[in-house]
Amino acid sequence: LQKLQMNDSSFSFTPETSDALGFGFRCGFLGMLHMEIVQQRLEKEQDMDLIQTAPNVTYQIVKRDGGVVTIDNPQDVPDAGIIEEFREPIARVSFIVPSQHVGTIMQLCQDRRGILKGTEYLGPQRAQIIYELPLSEIVYDMYDKLKSVTSGYGTMDYEIIGFSAADLVKMDILVKGVRVDALSTIVHRSNADRRGRSLVKRLKEEITKHQFEIAIQAAIGSRVIARETISALSKNVTAKCYGGDITRKRKLLQKQKEGKKRMKAIGKVNIPQEAFIQVLKTSN
Repeated sequence: LQKLQMNDSSFSFTPETSDALGFGFRCGFLGMLHMEIVQQRLEKEQDMDLIQTAPNVTYQIVKRDGGVVTIDNPQDVPDAGIIEEFREPIARVSFIVPSQHVGTIMQLCQDRRGILKGTEYLGPQRAQIIYELPLSEIVYDMYDKLKSVTSGYGTMDYEIIGFSAADLVKMDILVKGVRVDALSTIVHRSNADRRGRSLVKRLKEEITKHQFEIAIQAAIGSRVIARETISALSKNVTAKCYGGDITRKRKLLQKQKEGKKRMKAIGKVNIPQEAFIQVLKTSN
């Protein structure tokens, strides 16, 4: 990372420790393309296997005592009881798109809490659309979505114009009752239920079955907003019992039930790398 930074002054990194992932680095990039280039260089030149978590932007939190703190990690969000106001960075975005795609781009921006600031037709074939959008709605896949809906002909550029108050909340993911800090995200309250349901559903598909039942929950504070359950691996312990007294089968089933109860209490869940990647995909 230091070698990359010597050749690229726009790249920054700081050491960080996660309960779920262990020791790693929080890196700063100019955008998603810049991030992908750095990631590819590390994988190819250094032969590394990397785990990438969801990108975060910098937020401001106004406390009830009047203090203002800046955070770029969901784990640094203080208790909701001392938060007076959440502020998110706002960007002024200029889109240049083919005229026939103006309506599609407007719908895309409105779905991401955008505010229309102006529209100008640059000719019979092109139009410029200006929106103010939360930076968090841009950083991940806005550029990819733009290219997709305009068949590659749309372009965009943006500049950050300041911070604005927003109804934001921290959403935690709990696996078997344990919060996984690397999966925590900051979301708008209006999108929290949808994001939570989508995320726990994807995690259910990625986490393999264990010998015990696994509950995956999305929660805001102490309130659970979504839940999926991974059933335990089943084993027929009575397969070798042919006829005979039914009480023997009942004893075997009861013994299996008690064993799974103990495993559920002390067993650990292995979360694969793909599960963390799913956090990125829930932006849609």
